[in-house]
Amino acid sequence: MSSKLGVVKVVVSSRTDRSKQTMPLKQAIQTFKNATRIQESFTSAVERRALLWLAARMPFWIGSDHLTCLGFTAMLLAGASYILARWHSSGLLIATFFLAVNWFGDSLDGTLARVRKRQRPRYGFYVDHMIDSFGGLFLIGGLGASGYVNWPIALSMLIAFLLLSIESYLAAYALGTFRLSFAKFGPTEIRILLALGNIALWFNPKASLPVLSWRLFDFGGIVATSGMAIMVVVAAAWHTMILYKQEPLS
Repeated sequence: MSSKLGVVKVVVSSRTDRSKQTMPLKQAIQTFKNATRIQESFTSAVERRALLWLAARMPFWIGSDHLTCLGFTAMLLAGASYILARWHSSGLLIATFFLAVNWFGDSLDGTLARVRKRQRPRYGFYVDHMIDSFGGLFLIGGLGASGYVNWPIALSMLIAFLLLSIESYLAAYALGTFRLSFAKFGPTEIRILLALGNIALWFNPKASLPVLSWRLFDFGGIVATSGMAIMVVVAAAWHTMILYKQEPLS
């Protein structure tokens, strides 16, 4: 009899433990709110229409997870293509192709989920931006290994990119707004500039600025690092001021 009671107690306690574990999960799902996306880049209006057009015609068997994986794989291959460019300039054109594939997968996955009403806000936010972080690491690492960008400049770009990402994610959590573009520049504009630089270097691998005699991608890296650093400082100061006003000391 006592053994049966022990089994009953174990079963009841295990069910209670499971219910206790699922309660925080349910609360997290109920309290999680999508941050307001702010996209004001030069290409945002055209890009939005193109993505909606593509999403409406996407085969049913292709889901948003497939597109996410495609975008991530393309970013890894773009970084590998830049490494190839160290020995053969064709790597620059291959990198341009994979940047276009990355745009297709990375930009379309969220649009497809919204059009089909199959959104997973917490999962999508977490996975998408972790992939962006790893993708940035591989892409900028590939640029540094390509020989077209000095390593100190490549590392400064990576640091500035990660700092800007951290600031954006913290603002999404603390303020409920997620900014996808700064000063009219977003991921798509960066891809376009990289693609143009790739084509210019494919025609002339030693392309440089005539005035400063800086190599093309070194100059672009310095400009990108400076721009992202300014964005981080301005955004951090602005958001700190907003939060300070919203939560005054009583």
